[in-house]
Amino acid sequence: MSLKNIRLEVMQHLEKDVQFLIEKYLIPVEKIWQPSDFLPDSKKETFFEEVREIRELSKELDYDFWVVLVGDMITEEALPSYESWLMDVEGVDQVERNGWSTWLRHWTGEENRHGDVLNKYLYLSGRVNMREIEKTTQYLINDGFDIGTGRDPYKNFVYTSFQELATYISHNRVAKIAKQKGNKQLAKMCKIISGDEMRHHHAYSEFVERIFAVDPNQMMMAFHDMMKRKIAMPAHFLRESGESIGAAFEEFSNTAQRIGVYTSNDYVDILQKLIDRWDIGNMTGLNEEAEKARDYLMKLPPRMYRLSERIKIPENSFQFKWVDPA
Repeated sequence: MSLKNIRLEVMQHLEKDVQFLIEKYLIPVEKIWQPSDFLPDSKKETFFEEVREIRELSKELDYDFWVVLVGDMITEEALPSYESWLMDVEGVDQVERNGWSTWLRHWTGEENRHGDVLNKYLYLSGRVNMREIEKTTQYLINDGFDIGTGRDPYKNFVYTSFQELATYISHNRVAKIAKQKGNKQLAKMCKIISGDEMRHHHAYSEFVERIFAVDPNQMMMAFHDMMKRKIAMPAHFLRESGESIGAAFEEFSNTAQRIGVYTSNDYVDILQKLIDRWDIGNMTGLNEEAEKARDYLMKLPPRMYRLSERIKIPENSFQFKWVDPA
């Protein structure tokens, strides 16, 4: 049987438990928070006063902070690309009412709120150029989403396990900075977004655990292949107007690293957490190829930590079109 057919069989086998996983990891619409819970109510007389407060508190947050918040928001707003990518994975196949497509639609519904609330907050803050941000968002959706996973569900679930934890770290660190600057409302908003990302991380990590239980050799190879390739960030095609694809991503990454929101060490920490979570070091019954893949993965974090120590981050801020100079 081909690898493609084996993966399809495994996905169909696991599909029977997807409804349980939806109930375990996702929150019903009537119970989960909505963006309006964190934003001024335009129907109230206090609306303009609350907007003025947002604008005043925004002055306390520096340029690099706004660059990172904008980049995080744009990443979240490019959700149509991510949903269309996952809906085409083997075992999902754009099927309207199978368990996996139900999971993806519900997951997308939760994720959609993140970009929505951050977008509105940025608009009210008075600190950013919304038209340039909107153009970048449209470019990111137009340019597509290529992370080297193809339609392979094993690789895609490794990717989402990694990325959901990365977005948790980013939003959580932004929340801490906002809180330190006295912006409690923004801090609370980013904190609750990070909570969603952590739930989603646990869900996708459990998907991988369940695949390891039935197809450990090929799941190990998929994990190995993704980490050897290196995980590409969702916004790696990020660009501003007038630029080539991906031109803005390195400077955005430098900014996030400079203020400690997401660093090269965080990347290695996530890898180590996944190795520990899936108990890679103690997995038995692997064939020779999978054993070599496991050995590679176990040795990778120490090597990557050494490499991350050599990375030099520019001290000066890059001037993005998204944010006016302080």
